[in-house]
Amino acid sequence: MLSVCVRSALNTYRGLWLPAQVAVRAMSSSGGPTSPYTSLAISRPAESITHVELHRPKKLNAMNKAFWREMVECFTEIAEDRDCRVVLVSGAGKMFTAGMDLMDFAEDAFQPGDDNDTGRTSWNIRNMLHRYQETFSVIEKCPKPVLVAVHGACIGGGVDLITACDIRLCTQDTWFQVKEVDIGMAADVGTLQRLPKVIGSRSLVNELALTARKMYADEAKSSGLVSRVFADKETMMAGALELAGDIAARSPLAVQGTKINLVYSRDHSVAEGLEYMAAWNMSMLQSQDVMKSAQAVMEKKSPKEVVFSKL
Repeated sequence: MLSVCVRSALNTYRGLWLPAQVAVRAMSSSGGPTSPYTSLAISRPAESITHVELHRPKKLNAMNKAFWREMVECFTEIAEDRDCRVVLVSGAGKMFTAGMDLMDFAEDAFQPGDDNDTGRTSWNIRNMLHRYQETFSVIEKCPKPVLVAVHGACIGGGVDLITACDIRLCTQDTWFQVKEVDIGMAADVGTLQRLPKVIGSRSLVNELALTARKMYADEAKSSGLVSRVFADKETMMAGALELAGDIAARSPLAVQGTKINLVYSRDHSVAEGLEYMAAWNMSMLQSQDVMKSAQAVMEKKSPKEVVFSKL
């Protein structure tokens, strides 16, 4: 029963991350951005930390068709990369992202099918939306904790992205906007599903989604959308890397098990979450990482002084 429960839990997640070997082979250990992608820059700024940068600065990091595809490829590979323990996401240029590239979206969504059949056109749009949703769901499914560092503006699809991340940081000049109602549509790739679980106030979520008003950094902090606010981008990136390093220093079994169980518990009852946790830890507590960590505590060592095997 032990092995069945834990193997089932692992397979539930790993089945979502079929490896795509191209991306991680291109990650640089020197910290310089190298990437096989056109919309993302991938680097390794510190040991065990992968930096994924939205990299269309001249287009304000607008999310084009390449971005939707490349995010899935990138995070699928990161999930299987044994050298990565934590992911940091940020944006190049003067803002995090302007959201969806509307020209690209229009080409996909509003072109009729070959036979101009309403049913088939609707079916194709549904499939397209599922692909777009997976762009951000893959972040949540990735077992590695994902930090996101936001500066400038985070509009539309940017809110979909950050709500799928585990820890959110921003600069003092940041503002957030659930923009979709202003372009005649309901947000459809994650904000309406995840934002209510991130922010405790349903009333505030409704206000933001129904009015498309801007939320600035101080309100984002007080509402729980972000956990830290920094003076500028340079300070934020330094703080984000320090935080990522603190996480990366811990046992990868403990860290990834914690994320997986946090996500599971969010979507299940307390009783179901406890049962899942018991099935998970009945084997994970037998790891050498537990003894190593306990010994380090007794010897008053920092977690960074403990060597944990790759996972």
